[in-house]
Amino acid sequence: MATGVFRSLRGYNYRVWAAGALVSNVGTWMQRAAQDWLVLTQLTHHSASAVGTVMALQFGPQLLLLPWTGFAADRFSQRKLLMATQATMGALALALGVLTVTSVVQLWHVYVLAFLSGCAAAFDAPVRQTFVAELVGDADLSNAVALNSTSFNAARMIGPAAAGVVIASVGTGWAFLINGASFVAVLASLSLLRVSELRLSARARRSKGGFTEGFRYVWSRPDLKAILVMLFLIGTFGLNFPIFISTMAVGVFHTDARGYGLLSSIMAIGTISGALLAAGRSSPQFVSLLISTLSFGLGCTLAAIAPNYWLFAGALVVIGVAALTFTNTTNSLMQLSTEPAMRGRVMALRLGIALGGTPIGAPIVGWVADHAGPRWSLCVGAASGLGAAIVAAYALRRRVHRPRQCHLEGQGLP
Repeated sequence: MATGVFRSLRGYNYRVWAAGALVSNVGTWMQRAAQDWLVLTQLTHHSASAVGTVMALQFGPQLLLLPWTGFAADRFSQRKLLMATQATMGALALALGVLTVTSVVQLWHVYVLAFLSGCAAAFDAPVRQTFVAELVGDADLSNAVALNSTSFNAARMIGPAAAGVVIASVGTGWAFLINGASFVAVLASLSLLRVSELRLSARARRSKGGFTEGFRYVWSRPDLKAILVMLFLIGTFGLNFPIFISTMAVGVFHTDARGYGLLSSIMAIGTISGALLAAGRSSPQFVSLLISTLSFGLGCTLAAIAPNYWLFAGALVVIGVAALTFTNTTNSLMQLSTEPAMRGRVMALRLGIALGGTPIGAPIVGWVADHAGPRWSLCVGAASGLGAAIVAAYALRRRVHRPRQCHLEGQGLP
């Protein structure tokens, strides 16, 4: 097996995919920052609840469409499905940009487009994650997952800061237009792949019980159930960074768009560090979930009590490392321990629970920020980290991760 932090980049297909994805990811992070700023400062009077509603509409389809998204990833050509979802999200970004540049955008426009984009993303996310196995194979899957996260979070360092400059210079709408144009890069990379070199996995057969089959598979695996409980806690109440960062930036530290964008970029230093650490590991370990969830809770606590802007930014680095270690480890553990023909459905369940809890958690966290203050909303995130750590400790005590080890040993993997 090849070694090295960047070993997946030795393959032509992965290099092409990674290049296109990096450009698109920068645009995606520009849109996320600009959308939160638009809602918080231009369409409402600093309403964290409105930001929470946008997040709920954007991530709710992950759970709403769960019976179809995972089976689509297992059933259809992943490359063609990705081209369709990426083109759709690009068109929606352009639509929001046009509405904003022409000064006709209203809050309900953002709500509708966030929901439609969320529907496209619900089909995109599981296939985009499982498509990595077709690019590099199982041997380098964990490394490729980590490098994907590195790319996504390198873009996170660039995108929000660039969005802050664009917003201050030419207006919020141009950030959306730039994002729409960035999807051309990933569509070009998908069209340039060498199809003959893809490591095609077994496709699921068409059946009425496709979704329930995936649910039964997960239910029979104590290790997967423990991971999903942790993902629900962290995903629902902890991964609400648009609310945490925007409300602290505006309501506590009274920064402008540049200061807000810089906070998101600083957090990316932590997430990139976490992703690179994961890329250097030979295989994912369950104990990493306990360490990362405890660290996440500690980071949120430090952010909640930070007395000034720069100490808050430092706490965001801790949160970023912990969050990426946690999410990357769950991704790799679940993919490597799952039968190839079931991966799409299992990963859709993972995303549905991790992101589908946002319609529950984001409005709650937004309400707490509005009524008790942004610092208390971070306390909710800290509690989610502690709760997930308790689940991880219980799982390790019961050794529910043994089925994964046995499965990997049966495949000759570490």
